[in-house]
Amino acid sequence: MAKPNLSPELRQACVNTIKMLAVDAVEKAKSGHPGAPMGCADMAFVLWTQFMRFNPDQPEWAARDRFILSNGHGSMLLYSLLHLTGYDLPLEQLQQFRQWGSRTPGHPEFGHTPGVEVTTGPLGQGIAHAVGMAAAAEMMSARVATPDFTPIDHYIYGICGDGDLQEGVSAEAASLAGHWKLGRLIFLYDSNKISIEGDTDVSFTEDVAKRFEAYGWHIQKIDGHDHGQIAAAITKAQAVTDKPSLIIARTVIGKGSPNKGGKESSHGAPLGTEEVRLTKEALGWPTEPTFHVPESVRSYFVGLKAEKQAQHKAWEERMAVWREKNPEKAAQYDAHKQMLVPADLDEQLVQAVASANNIASRKLSEMVIQKAAALVPNLVGGSADLSESNLTYIKGAKDVGPCAKVGHYDCTWEGRNFHFGVREHAMGSIVNGIFLYGGFRPYGATFLIFANYMLPPLRLAALMGVPSIFVFTHDSFFVGEDGPTHQPIETLWQLRLIPHLTLFRPADGLETAMAWAYALMQAKEPVTFALTRQNLPALTRPETFQLRDVWKGGYVIADGADATVVATGSEVGLALEARKLLAEQGITLRVVSMPAVNLFLSQPKEYQDQVIGSGKVVCIEAGAKDGWYRFAGRDGLVIGMEDFAASAPGNILAEKFGFTPAQVAERIAQWLKQ
Repeated sequence: MAKPNLSPELRQACVNTIKMLAVDAVEKAKSGHPGAPMGCADMAFVLWTQFMRFNPDQPEWAARDRFILSNGHGSMLLYSLLHLTGYDLPLEQLQQFRQWGSRTPGHPEFGHTPGVEVTTGPLGQGIAHAVGMAAAAEMMSARVATPDFTPIDHYIYGICGDGDLQEGVSAEAASLAGHWKLGRLIFLYDSNKISIEGDTDVSFTEDVAKRFEAYGWHIQKIDGHDHGQIAAAITKAQAVTDKPSLIIARTVIGKGSPNKGGKESSHGAPLGTEEVRLTKEALGWPTEPTFHVPESVRSYFVGLKAEKQAQHKAWEERMAVWREKNPEKAAQYDAHKQMLVPADLDEQLVQAVASANNIASRKLSEMVIQKAAALVPNLVGGSADLSESNLTYIKGAKDVGPCAKVGHYDCTWEGRNFHFGVREHAMGSIVNGIFLYGGFRPYGATFLIFANYMLPPLRLAALMGVPSIFVFTHDSFFVGEDGPTHQPIETLWQLRLIPHLTLFRPADGLETAMAWAYALMQAKEPVTFALTRQNLPALTRPETFQLRDVWKGGYVIADGADATVVATGSEVGLALEARKLLAEQGITLRVVSMPAVNLFLSQPKEYQDQVIGSGKVVCIEAGAKDGWYRFAGRDGLVIGMEDFAASAPGNILAEKFGFTPAQVAERIAQWLKQ
């Protein structure tokens, strides 16, 4: 902990600067949330100046402490801190808060603003992503730490609010954090007891301390405006290595505003011209110029930056000594951080399933995972209590968690298999957090229908450009007897409609292997797989086919002249069978396998036209039809689902819903006659 070597007057001036930069930015934008930055300024100032380790000139320094503002609507708190501490966020950017082209959007965005560790805004997501980061830190430490030094000697800090703790995802993630004993995770809870609708007593009266204590967290209660209490609580939390910490800080929202402090009116709207004037007068702050930073405050933060950079330099010196003493550990650390994979990974993964036939793609994926795990040491992942159905367990590897035997599981932070429990929402966020921390390629798995439980982290992964991997199995009504609650109909297009997210629905082992290869070799954004429970035949491809044609999203698997049939997953084999039947009637079909729609649409128009052709188009998928009319056109034929399915064996459902080769052939033949 850095010693607080500044006078009470300078300390208050620093806090007031943080507050008033936020107030002025919100006022200028005529939009935003001034209350949270004003209420959290004291504890954020103490955390950033006395505890956090960072280097503004190298914001991606691997050994930095991470800071997550989970209540992302308070973004001006973070922007003020980033500006003052010397990140590449000049005052002009604060003055352009929430404006086109600025680096200060309404909620913090990863990759857009230097120093922002994760995109936050949807409440609870910051907490859940932070849990992933803390888990990744434990995993990395277990792999490279030595008795004399570890590169992983930092913390994951965060600030959260009442709204974060009301969202279900934070409960799921907090439960896992306690179970995993994540001592590096420290959150300050801005307990201001105010929400948009007023006093939180209208809807939120539980005892948060007891709830988190039951989860296995270390709990403290403090005055969130008393710097001494804040520092003492953080120091104590750092000393608790076997529990995550929640510091419940009683605060006043909008603190400093004479008429709106402590009220919901300061939450989500500018204070207003008159109230800004009164607030500045109450704080002894000049009304002009706006965005005022006193010279004494500027000088203090310049000195603080130098201190932080000196800490970085000292760490690098210790790291150099450690590298020399521990070359094998250093090489392992570097290999994880560089995220390297073999140049021929795609070919090796295809070989892993080369002899497979009449096997479900979830099983084919399992075969690929085993080979990928052998070739990519930083591949880790798990399932939401469904590994025996998703088939995502890395065989021969241990389970992730505190060192202990639980039943027949052998848990260690050196493990590679996560047990997320029935917590799909938190799983998605934790997977993102693991990747954001650095050093690992994580995946999470569940049934495709339960992707609905985790749409927020899927969307955030796409927003952030994070190549997390999500394995979804049981991909259609062919699930069968489990019935419509477990049979995804609309889900495939729900996922395809998320910008910057790639969905693969592979048709056989080769496409399954290449989907995994794309995720590990090529992806810069999240990748999801929709895999079957039902068996799939190994498909025959033309001699001109190249493995990476799969990465084009769609390709011709069989040629013909009368119509083009576009299909995905299990329906590619169905289309080929129908093609054989129609050939007996003198009708020839071109069949296109389209495992990844968005990748196909990203190809040059010339390629798309070449694959689809200029004639009539049929699309087949055991799911919702709507999106396929983009290819089939208004007059095209789409064979799909317009309602929920039913509970029955898959072969019976195929017949009832018109998904047998004979039924498909008959529909196409009749349509061509029209």
